[in-house]
Order: sequence, then C-alpha cells, then structure tokens
Amino acid sequence: MGKEHHKIKILDVTRDEYYSDYYLYRCLSPMPFRIYKRRKDYLEKAIPAGFHKKILFLNGDAVGQIEYGPPEASPYPIFGDNIIVMNCIWVLRRAKGYNLGKLLIKDMVDSESWAESIATIGLKNHWSGWLKKEHMEMLGFKSIDFIKVRHKYKHQERPFELHLMWLRIKINAELPKWRKENMMKGVLSCMAHPLYNPIKYKNKEIFELAE
Repeated sequence: MGKEHHKIKILDVTRDEYYSDYYLYRCLSPMPFRIYKRRKDYLEKAIPAGFHKKILFLNGDAVGQIEYGPPEASPYPIFGDNIIVMNCIWVLRRAKGYNLGKLLIKDMVDSESWAESIATIGLKNHWSGWLKKEHMEMLGFKSIDFIKVRHKYKHQERPFELHLMWLRIKINAELPKWRKENMMKGVLSCMAHPLYNPIKYKNKEIFELAE
C-alpha cells in the first residue's frame, strides 16, 4: 500500500472530552498513565491561557504529538510578540518517513493564524533522544542563542547545550527572547520531558552553567 493511501488525522485533545483525560496526562512514551499534581496544576493554568495538545493518528494509531500555546501557556521562560511557544513535538520511530513532524508544524501554524513565529528549545549532547537540536533544525528551526549547562544531580560529567530555537512564519516577525536564569529549574509541566524537575528536588535549581 502506498503512502498516499494512509489515513492521517490530527486531533486537538485539549478540546475533545473523549480523548482529553487520557492524552493530556500521557505522553506517547511507554510511561504508565496516571494523573499527577504538577501536570494537573500546569494544565489548569495553561489551558485557559491558550494551551493546545494535538495527537496525530496514522491509520488509527497514535504516532505523533505536539504541545504549544502563547508564552503565557508555556513552561519555558520564552517571550515575545505574536509567537507560539512549542513545548514539544514527537513522532514515533515506527512512523518515520511520512514527514509527520512537518505536518504537525503546518497544522499548528494553520490553526494559529495570528502567530508570526514559533519558538522552542533544542538540546545538544543531552542523553535524552527528545527535543534534539538537530531534529528541530530538520523541521526548519534555527538556533538564535544557547547556554551550556550541567545537571547538578545526575550525569554531572556530561554537560549539554540548551538552545533557543526559532522558526519564522511571517516576514516581519521579531526574534523571541528568554530568561536563561529561569531555565535552571528545568520544567515542571511534564514528567516525560528531558528537563523535568522531579518533586524529590523540592523545586530547587537542577541545572548550573558549565564552561
């Protein structure tokens, strides 16, 4: 069967009661499903502020996802005029070769006609396979700033780069900015995120600048 015969559907689970309870709290990673307080607290603030989570189904199988919203709905300290901040994007390896990542980006842009650009983060030399800088570049993003950091509590021997990534949509778009010092606490919104700050660290900074 050729690729042209495959059925692709992108669903905003933030606005769909049937799917929301399950997919809002569960990533596509093989982590056990459960509702947890940090995610719940984040969503209660983010959804009214414009947060969206979309799942891409290929022939009925959930194989891709994207989370985004305006800066007010993002866990990242990124800000700017008329920007979408993309929390994450991921397509399962078994669905590689269908340009599904670019389809998710296009769907996001088409849905948010007000936006002039997209900002996100990219990781270089991080031990996780998620949000890699090179993957963001394949989707059209470019790095406009970065910091080199080290985790204080694990893999201390492996510093990595944390990049501010940007994708222009409209010609008059202005570059986003970020508060680098606020990245030291990591991310509280999703336990599957490579920069997640677990409860055991009691909201302390989990990263420090590395030379």
